[in-house]
Amino acid sequence: MKDKKSLSNRRAFIKTTGKLSAGAMTTGLFAGGLFTGSPALAREPEKKLGVALVGLGNLSTKQIAPALQKTAHCRLAGIVSGTPEKRKKWASQYDLPESSIYDYESFDKIADNDDIDIVYIVLPNSMHAEYTIRAAKAGKHVFCEKPMATSSEDCRKMINACRDAQRKLGIGYRCQFEPHHLECMKFAAEKNFGPLRHITAGFGFKIGNPKQWRLNKELAGGGPLMDVGVYALQACRYLAGGEPESISAIEIKTDPVKFAEVEETLNWSMQIGDVSCSCQTSYAYNGINQFHAYGTKGHFGLAPAFSYKGIKGTSSSGPIKFPQVDHFQMELDDFAQCVKNDSPTRVPGEEGLRDMLVLEAIYESAATGKTITPAAFQ
Repeated sequence: MKDKKSLSNRRAFIKTTGKLSAGAMTTGLFAGGLFTGSPALAREPEKKLGVALVGLGNLSTKQIAPALQKTAHCRLAGIVSGTPEKRKKWASQYDLPESSIYDYESFDKIADNDDIDIVYIVLPNSMHAEYTIRAAKAGKHVFCEKPMATSSEDCRKMINACRDAQRKLGIGYRCQFEPHHLECMKFAAEKNFGPLRHITAGFGFKIGNPKQWRLNKELAGGGPLMDVGVYALQACRYLAGGEPESISAIEIKTDPVKFAEVEETLNWSMQIGDVSCSCQTSYAYNGINQFHAYGTKGHFGLAPAFSYKGIKGTSSSGPIKFPQVDHFQMELDDFAQCVKNDSPTRVPGEEGLRDMLVLEAIYESAATGKTITPAAFQ
């Protein structure tokens, strides 16, 4: 029998996430093991909610803006950028009115724009808190890229600001809307392969330009752990169905010049109830992009697991196959429906805070060499 602490952690996790697997079933993302698409998305919506993108970098340009052209419940209605050339190009490409184009100095005027319902924060990590809080004060719902912020203190400020303004706050955990991941959550929750006992998870890549913001601690808050390591952490949490009770981490650095401010590679282990987790993230090399879960009666996993497309799954019972979907389209339509229906989002600010508490514990363990227990979960 699990001890009281383990049971308490699991109950807290289930309460926070709203039972992810059950939530996936009710949204129609899978039914009877087959991906069918959401019935809600098939209905013609009464109104598409306006979304303003704050930050027009690579992710907004190549993923989010194209996804907004496919969504059923929202649309691109505004942009915020400090670069005049970008503002002009986007206005022309997406036929945006001058009244919906802002720079960072004029951002707060978004409060007067009734055409914008949701603000999507796509800025460097350290700027998430400021613009989430400003957007909430402007009366807008907020969807924020992960990691939610660079500290748990900022996460709490963001949650409080949105709560005080009675606006919704969602975090960009796109994999929680992807059918292969949802099926794996279902496997874990329903113990299809027996109770889980071990999970391996990792995500990383060889980073290029040494002058980019991801290697600047002031902007990024950390290295690969804050960037792509969050995906491995998320997979462990939503598969094990609880919060880490103990964390041990070690940092590996082979290029102290390039990685002068942030970590290069981090390996960490966690214990979540009866489930041991072994995780890795790195900016040093390519090829880390998977998770695998081992139960008492079999195993299942995804590789690649966290890419924007091409996700593939296997299990001891056979392949895990679903149609490829646009992750950003799925998460944006889901959040828009939450706003329309005044219903809870599967990826609230509280979910981002819980990740941040674990990230802070991982960094503390790597710095001190000690096993850390995230105090907030006890």
